Amino acid sequence: MEQKLEFGLDTFGDVTHGADGQPLSHAQVIRNLVDEAVLADSLGIDFIGVGEHHRADFAVSSPETVLAAMAARTSRIKLGSAVTVLSSDDPIRVFQRFATVDAISNGRAEVILGRGSFTESFPLFGFDLRDYEKLFEEKLDLFTALLPQEPLTWQGSIRPPLKDQLVYPPVEHGPLKTWIGVGGSPESVIRAVRYDLPLMLAIIGGDPLRFKPFVDLYHRAYGQIGRPAKPVGVHSPGYVAATDEQAREEFFPAFKANRDRIGAERGWPPMSREDFEQEVAHGSLYLGSPETVARKIAATAKGLGISRFQLKYSAGPLAHERALECIRLYGEKVIPLVREMLE
Repeated sequence: MEQKLEFGLDTFGDVTHGADGQPLSHAQVIRNLVDEAVLADSLGIDFIGVGEHHRADFAVSSPETVLAAMAARTSRIKLGSAVTVLSSDDPIRVFQRFATVDAISNGRAEVILGRGSFTESFPLFGFDLRDYEKLFEEKLDLFTALLPQEPLTWQGSIRPPLKDQLVYPPVEHGPLKTWIGVGGSPESVIRAVRYDLPLMLAIIGGDPLRFKPFVDLYHRAYGQIGRPAKPVGVHSPGYVAATDEQAREEFFPAFKANRDRIGAERGWPPMSREDFEQEVAHGSLYLGSPETVARKIAATAKGLGISRFQLKYSAGPLAHERALECIRLYGEKVIPLVREMLE
């Protein structure tokens, strides 16, 4: 029996380079992202997610605004975040912005809530990193309390209480589809079950099947409360080109530049070509020809029993034109091949 699997794309809005090898303006990168979504929509790809960052090497600090522009130029693709950094935002404003995207897109908005792996938003918006856990816990509690769209009475320690509060605009055909992004801790998996949210696993390195215990825990926890589990998805980096060799040669320089820049901030050693090849062969980098990428996605889908796979196709300075070709091959070649393999 064919496994029902949705196929998505994710981008962090990396500042790409133009034909002259120089970085494009943030404004041009944002316009290019909208064009990438239009192409994905025309190919029948199910979802596109836009990340949130507040630093020079990523162009998108307001994903919902970009998603609204995408909504106006597309007709069927689902539109979401990858991820929304809820800890440093206001849950009510996040809900209102995504409800607005949902209205513009006629019901295609989704939100993936998480803590993110970058912390620039905390000092920018006046939050103390020492409150990292408390901020996420309480804001997630408030956000999920908004989903039923009923008069809300809520109290926590980080903001004044609410009493019989309605929030506008309502999601027209609610509730708003809300995922929780998880990097791989049992506590985060249990939290998703507690709030009855679909689970999006951010698998950015190592063997993807090492996340099987988290998927099992998610299903087991739902079984213990006597409820059917919500969908599980996977977000991982990758790139598709005509051949395996072409994919490696086009992607490696941009991937290394991006990884080394972030790694320098975090005390990681520079990535070697050997590290890269190891990740392609055995890790969570879905890179190569359509056939190679399809086989790897199919193996992950079968091994983890997921409902959606999201390919994070952007990588630092990787050119917009190459991203478009990757999207085209993903939609025209990879997705049909994976569906055949899962029959």
